[in-house]
Amino acid sequence: MLNHKSVLITGGTGSFGKKFVETILARYPRVSRLVVFSRDELKQFEMAQRFSPEKYPQMRYFLGDVRDAARLKRACEGVDVVIHAAALKQVPAAEYNPDEFIKTNILGAQNLIDACLQTEVKVVVALSTDKAAAPVNLYGATKLVSDKLFIAANNIKGKRDLRFSAVRYGNVMGSRGSVIPFFVNKRAGGVIPVTHKEMTRFNITLEEGVDMVLWAIENAIGGEIFVPKIPSYKIETVAKAVAPSAEIEYIGIRPGEKIHEEMITDSDSFNTIEFDRYYAILPSGADKERYLKHFKAQEVPVGFRYNSGENTRWETVGSLREKIERYVDPMFEPV
Repeated sequence: MLNHKSVLITGGTGSFGKKFVETILARYPRVSRLVVFSRDELKQFEMAQRFSPEKYPQMRYFLGDVRDAARLKRACEGVDVVIHAAALKQVPAAEYNPDEFIKTNILGAQNLIDACLQTEVKVVVALSTDKAAAPVNLYGATKLVSDKLFIAANNIKGKRDLRFSAVRYGNVMGSRGSVIPFFVNKRAGGVIPVTHKEMTRFNITLEEGVDMVLWAIENAIGGEIFVPKIPSYKIETVAKAVAPSAEIEYIGIRPGEKIHEEMITDSDSFNTIEFDRYYAILPSGADKERYLKHFKAQEVPVGFRYNSGENTRWETVGSLREKIERYVDPMFEPV
């Protein structure tokens, strides 16, 4: 699929980007060019120690910021496929610095869309988040706008051979800033801070996230927001899996947080279809029959919603420990 193609990933030095690059080089060794676009020179230097252009001649490291439209257009020249993973993501930081999140998450998204329309890019897949569904915080609101921009870009592509879609999923296990590394660091103190006893989140591994993006590259028609069928966990369960002997301290939810996250709201149900591993939220007014036929899908019931607190699949202490050891830290031991 990606052999002999040129691929660019924005925010490519993040957790997803590194796993994506590792996967592409393993599965598609004849990829023509794999461009990591990010603004942190140190992270690029460190990443290049593992994926060096000497060992992997396809690799390119392109320093730049998605806020810089001209630089982004230059990076997209000669590129076939773009994965948009660049974003500011920390919820409390967004509440305090809203203008910075708007510049990166919204204006940066539009810059990328414009760059793809002005070059020869064929496929764009943007990474979304569960916090973009019925957002209550600034970060989620910026990602909702970003999603809308990418989906609407299909309306202005004209006759170009170009399709835009998005993937939306929950907390990525073991990613930078996520709850599992945070709890592992805290357990030495004997106390694990949990926001709320009933708080839940969706759970996906980096490998599953990468597989979903690759699936979208190959299968998307354009205009879809893909949502995976994945398990939920209680934050309290994560604490017990990581540090069973530690005391749990309930500290209350932070500004902009929900008790439960949604990936599909009941309002989305009118435009949502379901098939084997995924749901797809379609654009309003889309030719639904075309998508149903393409994905061999069915419509969800009116009023359907996909909520981490109402999920039918749940992680347990045992399953979380198994996944942490397999996907996050092979030397993991609960303490």
